Amino acid sequence: MSAETEHKADAIRSSLSLLRQHLDWEKSQARLAELQVLAEDQNLWNNQQKAQSVMREKNSLEVMINAVNEIAKQLDDALEMIAMAEDEGDDDLIAETMQQLTELEHLAGRKQLESLLSGEADNNDCFIEINAGAGGTEAQDWAEMLVRMYYRWAEQHSYKIDYIEESPGEEAGVKSVTMRFSGERAYGWMKTESGVHRLVRISPYDSSARRHTSFASVWVYPVVDDTIEVEFEEKDLRIDTYRASGAGGQHVNKTDSAIRITHIPTGIVVQCQNDRSQHRNRATAYNMLKARLYEAELQRREAEANTTSAAKTDIGWGNQIRSYVLHPYQMVKDLRTQVEKGNAQGVLDGDIDDFLEAGLAQRLGNTE
Repeated sequence: MSAETEHKADAIRSSLSLLRQHLDWEKSQARLAELQVLAEDQNLWNNQQKAQSVMREKNSLEVMINAVNEIAKQLDDALEMIAMAEDEGDDDLIAETMQQLTELEHLAGRKQLESLLSGEADNNDCFIEINAGAGGTEAQDWAEMLVRMYYRWAEQHSYKIDYIEESPGEEAGVKSVTMRFSGERAYGWMKTESGVHRLVRISPYDSSARRHTSFASVWVYPVVDDTIEVEFEEKDLRIDTYRASGAGGQHVNKTDSAIRITHIPTGIVVQCQNDRSQHRNRATAYNMLKARLYEAELQRREAEANTTSAAKTDIGWGNQIRSYVLHPYQMVKDLRTQVEKGNAQGVLDGDIDDFLEAGLAQRLGNTE
């Protein structure tokens, strides 16, 4: 077996070993068996909160344990295939299987990183807010491009996507959009995307075909469930109602059903217009406010834990984190991790895993 094959196999085995170590393999398997028994108890759902907690823990453990077992199986199969191909001198099969090993190595590394997402909100769903910067149509078009990028990424990873609020631009694009991504570790994976995103391109709205720079901000915060207590006083809130905007026709509400809530002490503003019912929009907006306040608390704790880390200044609202250049060359560069990709269109089509993984690795390293 070639040195390259052995190197890849050793890297995969190392990732699996670290995964098992982090999961405390024997205890995790025993715990999963306990949770499976609990999940089969007909009385479990008499307590909705406990049932949801049990099912979340069970599903999370199942995903990780099954992933470790499946990667180990695929590694054994690939090594057997390569040994057979070498005996038969089948270079094409060797090349194909080596590619499978490369993909398996990346998957094992991703699962290893995923296993470290153990923050108290990392396994939660998340809200993603995107707001166009100054610049009118240019910035609003860029904000819509970011919406599409994250939507494509979420689709590729089988997340459920719900639109909470959308304010269209005057001519094109959007002024603001809030989405909810629901699925395994949604917040854990997306939390490093908060910040300012910069686009450089030849403007499709400029008749002189000049180069323009546009900015849009992204804010990611976790959906909080009933197990997380977030307190605020009604006297600190300003609640406004307004008519929901939309594409026109049947999508425009005839009543002031949209809700905007401002938390006066912090200046946090949330809004919801995805339902025709003002009552349901208000409930969603309250949940979003709880989530934003909770995220602010998480950021405060992280800032305290990282006061000595220079890299921490690059993580936060209002800081430019990534540049997307479409002219005079194509490149997307993360300014925190220095990760670069030349296929800018691929990134805008949702290929952002490399950026997410590097951002998480850096962030986790800063908190160790």
